[in-house]
Amino acid sequence: MDKKLVDQFIKNAIAEDVGDGDHTSLSTIPANVQGKAKLIVKEDGILAGVELALEIFNQIDSSLKVDVMLQDGAAVKYGDIAFTVEGSTHAILLAERLVLNCMQRMSGIATKTNRIVELLKPYKTQVLDTRKTTPGLRYLEKWAVKIGGGVNHRIGLYDMILIKDNHVDYAGGIANAIIAANKYLKQTHKKLTIEIEVRNLDELNQVLAEGNVNRIMLDNFELPLLKEAIDLIDGRFITEASGGIVEENVAQYAACGVDYISMGALTHSVKSLDLSLKAV
Repeated sequence: MDKKLVDQFIKNAIAEDVGDGDHTSLSTIPANVQGKAKLIVKEDGILAGVELALEIFNQIDSSLKVDVMLQDGAAVKYGDIAFTVEGSTHAILLAERLVLNCMQRMSGIATKTNRIVELLKPYKTQVLDTRKTTPGLRYLEKWAVKIGGGVNHRIGLYDMILIKDNHVDYAGGIANAIIAANKYLKQTHKKLTIEIEVRNLDELNQVLAEGNVNRIMLDNFELPLLKEAIDLIDGRFITEASGGIVEENVAQYAACGVDYISMGALTHSVKSLDLSLKAV
């Protein structure tokens, strides 16, 4: 966990929610009232966000006592209790929605990712996330992918060179883009992986002729064409398939022998897992 980043996220999220005060709690519950609540799982899945919840409770009120029963990555079922929290009722109520929003979304992502991971077990293929994340929540969403057993792709624009179709078109072709990327790395002394996206076999052959990349992304390749492309590459480069790949067909793509499959659906359209924080 990147504590500095997480602490800043929590600070911003609390400020967004509390404004000049939780007036409902302030008006209905005396300040010194103590209470206890439990995090109830209301849907089967993979739990994620427990470690984050501990940070949220601690930042809101470090005197809150949290008793954790289930850790991140645990397979959970309806009725399980993930943890209890005890202390100031005002603090518990202030933390409630932030904890639930984060844990429900993270658990949904981890659950979806884990289903894909299970489908890929017979193959060498691993599933990657993408940059199709909620602005401001990328770190949490990619954290959830890892909890679910997936692999993080690049975090942002800064930690990999990924030459996509628009880069190729603006650069004046595949060879120009690859040559320019390698020149840039040499000039800046940066040690970054170079990946290039190809849209058809012609573009793939151009990449194979030029070389000097680490990974080839095969974008929107139909299954027979993907298999042909993997055979052409013949293990010379790491391969990644993307575009139009869903839970229902992911195993078919993996069977073509690709190293990675990237799926934006892990984060951009996932269903949150149903969780509830209830007073005891």
